[in-house]
Amino acid sequence: MQEILEKLEQKRAAAHMGGGEKRIAAQHEKGKLSARERIELLLDDGSFEEWDMFVEHRSHDFGMGQQRIPGDGVVTGHGTINGQTVFVFSQDFTVFGGSLSETHAEKILKIMGQALKVGAPVIGINDSGGARIQEGVASLGGYAEIFQANVLASGVVPQISLIMGPCAGGAVYSPAMTDFIFMVKDSSYMFVTGPDVVKTVTHETVTQEELGGAVTHTTKSGVADLAFDNDVEAILALRRFMGFMPSSNRAAPLAQPSLDPHDRDEPSLDSLVPDNATKPYDMHELIEKIIDDGDFFELQPQFARNIIIGLARMGGQVVGVVANQPMILAGCLDIASSTKAARFVRFCDCYNIPIVTLVDVPGFLPGTAQEFGGIIKHGAKLLFAYAEATVPKLTVITRKAYGGAYDVMASKHLRGDVNYAWPTAEIAVMGAKGAVEIIFRGGSEAELAAQTAEYKDKFTNPFVAASRGYIDDVIMPHATRRRLIRGLEMLRGKVLANPWKKHDNIPL
Repeated sequence: MQEILEKLEQKRAAAHMGGGEKRIAAQHEKGKLSARERIELLLDDGSFEEWDMFVEHRSHDFGMGQQRIPGDGVVTGHGTINGQTVFVFSQDFTVFGGSLSETHAEKILKIMGQALKVGAPVIGINDSGGARIQEGVASLGGYAEIFQANVLASGVVPQISLIMGPCAGGAVYSPAMTDFIFMVKDSSYMFVTGPDVVKTVTHETVTQEELGGAVTHTTKSGVADLAFDNDVEAILALRRFMGFMPSSNRAAPLAQPSLDPHDRDEPSLDSLVPDNATKPYDMHELIEKIIDDGDFFELQPQFARNIIIGLARMGGQVVGVVANQPMILAGCLDIASSTKAARFVRFCDCYNIPIVTLVDVPGFLPGTAQEFGGIIKHGAKLLFAYAEATVPKLTVITRKAYGGAYDVMASKHLRGDVNYAWPTAEIAVMGAKGAVEIIFRGGSEAELAAQTAEYKDKFTNPFVAASRGYIDDVIMPHATRRRLIRGLEMLRGKVLANPWKKHDNIPL
């Protein structure tokens, strides 16, 4: 019996060493943690239960029969983060460069299947050279089966990808189908074709970092949500982020008691909106002053900065926040911001997270670049997302809500549950000056000035919309937190279902 136990321990030790001390040291020299170190830091102490530690590949071609390492380049299992069960896989770059084989894929598929059964999030830590060339189509089949699993899990359990090394070619499509992607600066990258292929085909010279690094994907492409300076910072941020996540679409995120009073007034908000309608202000200030303890987890902060998205708590309850940002492009909606917000709204709706929308939007961004780029369809994505959502939807118009953008931003007409406006709100087809120049085209300057003043009095205020019931109440800015929390509490039992359908056909 003792021999058997010793043999087990030897096998465990071999699996724990992965590709060996030399390769682990090389990983550390690059400023990267090993696959197991990442899991240890991510999960609660002592909570990790590893599966398939002794799995080995089944390939015999190109000398692979003589190279068998337990685990086959990926560590899989389940554990807890702040007490919540999660399933995790962590690719091990020290074993065959973390390349994906048939058995490597089978390990990932096993934990994804179990996560669906029990209703728990899946976290993937990607650090891989791609498909294992020695296995040919078998490894490609493994990727395709993972893609299929990602699709089936979408909207059922949260899926989060941590890119902590290379992720290229077909490998990028699995993270792309997950809900959120975190990357690490200067050590992770994602692209479909690498710099050498790009140079051959398009004659462009570009580095890996420029083509698919963390900064590129969080500022230019919008593929990733956040970029961090190192592995430790990324993992600790993910631990915090998971506190906002529900376990599945059958559960709501856990409420978290707060000492921040639910009925707290914020007098400084009464002077947040400038008297000059063309002067910007920072919407972050409003967000941080109405949520619990100012704790806002913003997503994609460097991409499409004219709209803000993120998770917070109000009255202990997790909410998704969508807000126009007057500091950037005057808060206009454009292609990038519409897509960014639409995906977030749909995520919140998948996972029973109420949506709080803060509106200051003068319209859609004009120009040939926007029209040729398809702003009509991209803007429709956000409209579709809000109209489809059945979770509680609460909206506050702080200043401008003009034209079609008023409709799109969670208006009462899109089944908004609670729609408030500040006294400073201007709800109209367009600004007074532009409207008058169209209605009274050809009038003198004095006539236009008089008509502009009249238009402002009649339409650039919240009371016309309120008189029709499109606004539930005109509230004092300092009472915004209190009124929204009361609305959230009232909506806890909300039940709303869309007509039966196989699936919708969102304008992609």
